[in-house]
Amino acid sequence: MGAQKSIHAGKAKIDVNVDFTHKLCASLMLPPLSNGSGSPLSLIIGSLCIKHPNLFGGSEKLDVSWDKGLYDSNVLMAYRRPRPEWLAQQSFIVQHSISPEIGVHGIPMDNFSRSGSGGVNLSRLSVGMDLNEPASSKWSSTTSIKFEHVRPLNDNGQSMSRDLDGFPVTCSGSPHDSMVILKQESRYAKANDHSFFHFSLQIEQGIPVLSKWLIFNKFKFVASKGVKLGPAFLLTRMTGGSIVGDMAPYQAFAIGGLGSVRGYGEGAVGSGRSCLVANSELTLPFNKMLEGAVFLDCGTDLGSAHHVPGNPALRQGKPGSGVGLGYGLRLKSQFGHFVVDYALNACQQKTVYFGISNLAS
Repeated sequence: MGAQKSIHAGKAKIDVNVDFTHKLCASLMLPPLSNGSGSPLSLIIGSLCIKHPNLFGGSEKLDVSWDKGLYDSNVLMAYRRPRPEWLAQQSFIVQHSISPEIGVHGIPMDNFSRSGSGGVNLSRLSVGMDLNEPASSKWSSTTSIKFEHVRPLNDNGQSMSRDLDGFPVTCSGSPHDSMVILKQESRYAKANDHSFFHFSLQIEQGIPVLSKWLIFNKFKFVASKGVKLGPAFLLTRMTGGSIVGDMAPYQAFAIGGLGSVRGYGEGAVGSGRSCLVANSELTLPFNKMLEGAVFLDCGTDLGSAHHVPGNPALRQGKPGSGVGLGYGLRLKSQFGHFVVDYALNACQQKTVYFGISNLAS
């Protein structure tokens, strides 16, 4: 149950989307993340988007969006100036988000099939610039630099510097962390009628502008391959990464959950300075709109959990590696893609996932 509305005000366009249905799906999948009684607004998720295609008369674009979930919110403002096609396209971005930190500080429940709140939420404010390089036939890249201010909050919205067990939740030990991040992302894509291959590599470098700001180097890669096998389609994906240098617990790689190792709650497999996750899925179409799928996922922290400050994964008894397998349905429609997965983890605990997306991942 929801509502959508588009409004044109001069050259600007305003999109409003309000949705009540997510409350039902979330109540089936997630335990309560806070102890608040909740207001009527807490039952609603939605989004507000304002777009202006010609802000100052020179084809400058301004996008302002606000997204609200059950337990999180995100405000994004992006300003883009037109440049010649052979030059990198510039975007100036300001973003603020608040969300529960479940992947690292969440508490595994029901034989690791779900993750409950660990009482840690993250407020992030970032200001920066993106440079999108002109794409070649198969390669594209983006370079960005941003200032980021991260402030952990408890479930009452108050600043905190230590978790429920008394361990620091920031790298600095104060109620907030600050950093300047230089990020380079390269993407490769190749496709034909029978298969495709995608590869992306992200490298982040923390720049020590001030002595107390974080200094680190982090990389993450994602490689995926899809092949047609008669009427069926086989998709495999490998994800990995590592971080060296200064590190706050919330920067750890969280393993487990939808998009990682299904059959486990978010981050319930483990969280570490390094990770490696492999996914394989075979889909078979029943008709033009409905597909069936079987899948196998596995992931590991490569023994790096004890290198995360405060060792949150070992304190919560996370195994550090896990395997999940199951089956599901994929429904494609003009309103989006609907996914239902039934997964079983290594502890033989069952999990059901519901997903809705505008585009296939």
